[in-house]
Amino acid sequence: MPPPPPPPSRRNDSKASAASKEENIYIPSFISKRPFYAGEEGDATDYLEHQRLQKTKDDQSKWYDRGKKLGPAATKYRKGACENCGAMTHKAKDCLARPRAKGAKWTGKDIQADEVIQDVELGWDAKRDRWNGYDPKEYRRVVERYNQMDELRNQLSGTKDKEGGADGEEEEVDKDAGEKYAEESDMGRHQSTATRQLRIREDTAKYLLNLDLESAKYDPKTRTMVDAGATADKAAELFAEEGFLRASGDAAEFEKAQKYAWEKQEKSGDTSQHMQANPTAGEFYRKKEREEAEKKRAAHLKALQDKYGGDTHEMPAALREAAVTESEQFVEYDEAGLIKGAPKVAAKSKYAEDIYVNNHTSVWGSWWSNFKWGYACCHSFIKNSYCTGEEGKHAWEAAEKQRTGADLIEETPAQEEEVDKEAKEAEPPQNAGKKRTMEEMMGGVSEAELDEYRRKRTAADDPMAKFLGNDELVS
Repeated sequence: MPPPPPPPSRRNDSKASAASKEENIYIPSFISKRPFYAGEEGDATDYLEHQRLQKTKDDQSKWYDRGKKLGPAATKYRKGACENCGAMTHKAKDCLARPRAKGAKWTGKDIQADEVIQDVELGWDAKRDRWNGYDPKEYRRVVERYNQMDELRNQLSGTKDKEGGADGEEEEVDKDAGEKYAEESDMGRHQSTATRQLRIREDTAKYLLNLDLESAKYDPKTRTMVDAGATADKAAELFAEEGFLRASGDAAEFEKAQKYAWEKQEKSGDTSQHMQANPTAGEFYRKKEREEAEKKRAAHLKALQDKYGGDTHEMPAALREAAVTESEQFVEYDEAGLIKGAPKVAAKSKYAEDIYVNNHTSVWGSWWSNFKWGYACCHSFIKNSYCTGEEGKHAWEAAEKQRTGADLIEETPAQEEEVDKEAKEAEPPQNAGKKRTMEEMMGGVSEAELDEYRRKRTAADDPMAKFLGNDELVS
């Protein structure tokens, strides 16, 4: 019997797809198994469909058809349609047409056609596409408006050139020269270099004038020299020039006016003399204050001259400048820079101090007792109470003695002393015991001493112990 024919080869079959291949058992399970997020839909014969490149649906171009109508408009009003325009696809509150004095519901005229309501399902990228649905034809209006303004500008410059004659030709040459050296900006328009560059290119930058670290320093934030450490170089000259310009002319007056406005606002809280908002008021009040100060100084000088004789007793200027004020008083300072022996001045606080209220002579918190704060002048624990003085102290002491029982403790020792005196008088005088010698202490206790101790010892449980030493007969 001949062998069976071999199966047809799929390698030569162009119609055979990858899905028709048998499952390869050597492919790992994490590749062959379909993940849960891929869904259950797909070709059941192709077990590796989830690994193949999927054809994504192009939903970027989908958008609503603006203004598209379903068909011709109705001839009469339909029930449930818009009361304003007569369309069935929306209600009167959602109508975008012009509100009519009498709607289509009542007039039955000019009924609009129904709009096309589309359900556009956008993907993740399409929802976040900021240009989705944009019509590039709308930008044509912007270009036309720009071209129109450019033509008007050229016409206006042409009329000026005809009036100016030769001057117009020179301006045109300058304009062409500016365009030649201009740089192209991001939007493709030419920007003149004359308005953009405020510093001459040949000027040396300030931070390159002096590279010495020990010399004047340049602050790039304020663009000024911040240190006068330079002595004799270009940086020193530059610093001196800047300092001279800053302290001369209107610059100094401006700084004085600004400082006056700040101080006035800080002291009185008056914001009407603002340097930029109301410079006239600030200048007026500054001038008025300067005149008043000058008048006060002149009046004070005149009063001194009237009191001490004026110019008759005035010291010559040369002698007054050469005079040295001397004193015979000896002053010695300690390590802290203070004068030795001088009374110590209490440090001042920004808070109000030594303000006594309600007839008190001390402040609240000057006295402490039983974990409570009070007034030291009257021993009162109640804040903002009226001061009672010494009477309040006596009342507090009496109440404290009554609370702690101090009076009872003082009476008891006096009674005990009297009882002790009576007991001492009643007791007979006792002879002091004989002091034992060294031999007696080293020799021990003899039999006679031990027998005497036994006879004199009183037993606590002896019923006749209370009769010892009494000569009374027991009946």
